[in-house]
Amino acid sequence: MHAVPYLTVPAPEMVRPGSPTSLAMALAAHPERWRPLLDYRTDTRWYRLLDRNPYHEVWLLSWLPGQGTDLHDHGSASGAFAIAAGTLTERVVAAKPGRPLVEVTRSLETGRCRVFGPHYVHQVTNTGSVPAVSVHVYSPGLTVMNRYCLEPSGLCHVAVEQAGVDW
Repeated sequence: MHAVPYLTVPAPEMVRPGSPTSLAMALAAHPERWRPLLDYRTDTRWYRLLDRNPYHEVWLLSWLPGQGTDLHDHGSASGAFAIAAGTLTERVVAAKPGRPLVEVTRSLETGRCRVFGPHYVHQVTNTGSVPAVSVHVYSPGLTVMNRYCLEPSGLCHVAVEQAGVDW
């Protein structure tokens, strides 16, 4: 099993003004900025677009215990997500031609941040007993999300969701 790096405090070269990492960490660290906007849904995780410009999108998400995503990527977008409250579990699946499938699961507590590049396949779930909140920054903004499943033969692409059409 290969380790997938994660950050408690972003490395200096990763934190540039306006970078996805610095934006996600800065917003997550200031609940007075996001708490008044926060909501929860019992049927699925709640999400709200906070900012969109030509360089990035910023989303606030809440996760009740048991809520999560399917395996997915964010198309050609890179980005970061920071845990603002609670704990989330991230499962990362990497499939490269000619190499064995790599699967890593990490528990991400308040203050942790994950950075990712294009076509980074992961699943995020609140496996804890209390609600969680996360801040996600995508650069450029999301245009598609690809959905995947794991088959005995490996990672299988099952759907493409178009931004503004499917969600």
